[in-house]
Amino acid sequence: MKPVISVQNVSKTFRYWSDRPTSMKTLLVQALQGKMSLGGSESLSVLDDVSFDIHPGEFVGIMGRNGAGKSTMLKIICGIYSPTSGRIDVRAPIAPLIELGAGFHGDLSGYENIFLNAAILGFGRKATQEALPEILDFSELGERIHMPTKNYSSGMLVRLGFSIATHLAAPIILVDEVLAVGDAGFQKKCLKKIHALHKEGRTIVLVTHDSASVKKHCNRCIVIDNKKKVYDGAPNKGAATYLSKVNPGSKR
Repeated sequence: MKPVISVQNVSKTFRYWSDRPTSMKTLLVQALQGKMSLGGSESLSVLDDVSFDIHPGEFVGIMGRNGAGKSTMLKIICGIYSPTSGRIDVRAPIAPLIELGAGFHGDLSGYENIFLNAAILGFGRKATQEALPEILDFSELGERIHMPTKNYSSGMLVRLGFSIATHLAAPIILVDEVLAVGDAGFQKKCLKKIHALHKEGRTIVLVTHDSASVKKHCNRCIVIDNKKKVYDGAPNKGAATYLSKVNPGSKR
């Protein structure tokens, strides 16, 4: 069986400017002093030669410390970033839930943003209309669905974003740490929904710091540490590997 996601020797480096003037006033002062400088370019390596395949129907937890590169990997998989080197092959449509408000227009209502976000994900109006009642019901936003999303709390954005991503017929669902936002009851409801989608045969990729969720829900765990894949296998051992990186002195 061919993988639905194939990550082959992927590395990612970001370039940024250091000591760059932040205003025209600073530039003018430097020019008058004869010290005019536009700063210099530096690079930051985030991922280094990472490879793995994810097959249809897998539930994969990706774990790693803050800054390890796991969220960058998710953004490369769904096309927000391009790898500096290596290759990504994705062989089925993806519904990503990776940033609060991603794909939403703040001046549009939640209702209008359902159609905008669905269109960004590649779903037509008819498919969105068919899923609309379930999206509205699951989000529990009530009349607030007609408010501009710029007035939504982080919890409301998660409710709407998760409802859209999980009620459209995408075979692959990517979920980042956004589920940590909001009330515990809705988090539990989201995890129950993710588990139900996995039972339907959807492929789930979950980025999380919650080792208990990985052990309970996932059938595989990938750990990324210091830019590299350091573990890929059973979730119990994966969670233990992650915890050993977070707490080096821990015996768990």
